[in-house]
Amino acid sequence: MLQMRDRPGAGAVGVGLSRAADPARAVAEAAAQLDLAQSCFVLVFVPDRMDLGALAAALGGTLAGLPVFGCTTAGQITPEGYEDDALMMLAFPRAHFRCASMLIEPLGPCPIEKVSADARKLAAQFSHSAHWNRLALIFADGLSRQEDMLVAALAAGLDDLPVFGGSAGDGMNFRRTAVFQNGAFHSDAALLILLETDLEFAGLGFDHFLPTEHLMVVTDAIPEERLVLELNGAPAAQEYARLVGCPVDQLSPEIFAEHPVLVRNNSIYHVRAIQKVTGDGALAFLSAIDDGLLLTLGQGQEILRTLDQGLDVTDEAGRAPDFILGFDCFLRKLEIGQKQLTGRVSEILRDRRVLGFNTYGEQHCGVHVNQTFVGVAFFEPRRRVLA
Repeated sequence: MLQMRDRPGAGAVGVGLSRAADPARAVAEAAAQLDLAQSCFVLVFVPDRMDLGALAAALGGTLAGLPVFGCTTAGQITPEGYEDDALMMLAFPRAHFRCASMLIEPLGPCPIEKVSADARKLAAQFSHSAHWNRLALIFADGLSRQEDMLVAALAAGLDDLPVFGGSAGDGMNFRRTAVFQNGAFHSDAALLILLETDLEFAGLGFDHFLPTEHLMVVTDAIPEERLVLELNGAPAAQEYARLVGCPVDQLSPEIFAEHPVLVRNNSIYHVRAIQKVTGDGALAFLSAIDDGLLLTLGQGQEILRTLDQGLDVTDEAGRAPDFILGFDCFLRKLEIGQKQLTGRVSEILRDRRVLGFNTYGEQHCGVHVNQTFVGVAFFEPRRRVLA
């Protein structure tokens, strides 16, 4: 089994990888690298080229009897760094983890009161092991436009339980995104996983943007579709293009990645990423948007430095994480590729022991955000550190 402990100083999560195009072969190759008999559950991160029906059948056959969760992605973060075509399985050992899960379906429109009540009930039924720590993971259909309401509902239902997660992706296709539970892929759905672990953990969340003096007011929007029709009283794409100094017909995901808009919440700015320009000149967003919202054009900082600093976390004993479960926005990966920094970023991700996937959005501290790295750093149990 390939484990993170195979890297100097690393820990116990098992990693199975395959770059085979055939789903059955990919599952067999990845599963063969794992100690399934000692696993509590497996997370599967799926490249966009995979046939989901064939993949679900292969997972059900090979990993029968073991809880398997996961989602489609816009890229994977493997022990090699950024990848696009790898099927990755993470096996969480029973010695360190317990879990309970809940599928939220249908997701749109998000039934806030029901989601809150069901999450609260799941947490109450999930018996608490003495001296173990609790957190929650959320994976949501990245095309559902429901993550903002979903995260708010979970924050209300789970009280002070920290929730981290990412929106499922589909490469750069934006056709279908799905989460995996109970042997099947589900669109228009979200997957909540409650975790208990004897490992210590710390949450991470950071981006690399600072606000500029360029302000925009949403003067016409369709909130339920995350569409902005007008900014500052002008057609949205036209006004945005003017502020970033780019012709409207040259607006692209690469431009949006380098010039996001920010929303201020008290003293903190969150990124509201633009997905695309629609045929009628509106801007489609990847997070909640509404009439009257004040937006600030963001300016990027040095992404290598901010990434390395953001991942530079230690426990109370000054030790690096065993591993970091990471949810990194696909727009960050796009910008990194455009700047020809993929190799250097992958080196940082390897050195910092990051495993995870590229998302269509991230969930952190009760907020749905974009162009942000969100993660959970897991450290050795305190009793082992003190021994």
